[in-house]
Amino acid sequence: MIMSASLLATAVVLCAVGGILMLTRPLTRILLGAVIASNGINLLVLSSTGSAGAAPLLYGVPLRRVTDPLPQAIALTAIVITLATTAFLLAMAYRSYQLTGTDEVHDDLEDRRIFLRAEVLGERAELREEYRAGPRPTREERAHYRQEHRRLRARLRADRALQARGRDAGGDLWNDVLGADPEDYVHDKDDDRGATG
Repeated sequence: MIMSASLLATAVVLCAVGGILMLTRPLTRILLGAVIASNGINLLVLSSTGSAGAAPLLYGVPLRRVTDPLPQAIALTAIVITLATTAFLLAMAYRSYQLTGTDEVHDDLEDRRIFLRAEVLGERAELREEYRAGPRPTREERAHYRQEHRRLRARLRADRALQARGRDAGGDLWNDVLGADPEDYVHDKDDDRGATG
């Protein structure tokens, strides 16, 4: 099997560019990255078949000269899957733009809360270790320890309060996430979501 070096290099470049684009935050760039990476993978699969041969007909062609049809079938299946993924990502980007005015993927609040809690617990463990490492602590060291402990606790409480304010308890979660149109929210007299803002 002989593989073309230029096709291999092109496939590697397309996969690398697609991977870099998929690591960004805007959904349109993620969409472009998925399409470019899938084209690179298809090119890699097709270039791995080697040089072109005769059509895989049933009669009259020696098997040594026939092109393997399996990579072509795999590439065709991958094209269909890429089309479905593209349609899904386009719908997600459009819906995100409708709801938020941007197609940027934001951090998940729960992931941020878990990370912050782990960070605060790590700082608290370091503080406790530092406090207990030496001989009997002085009054100033105890006061410093208590102050730092309060600061870390206040940091967690402030983040919990920020998350509670971020939740829209007065809105309809079903419509917010799954499909209300922006026109449904314009100057609704029964809607009190913006009153406490």
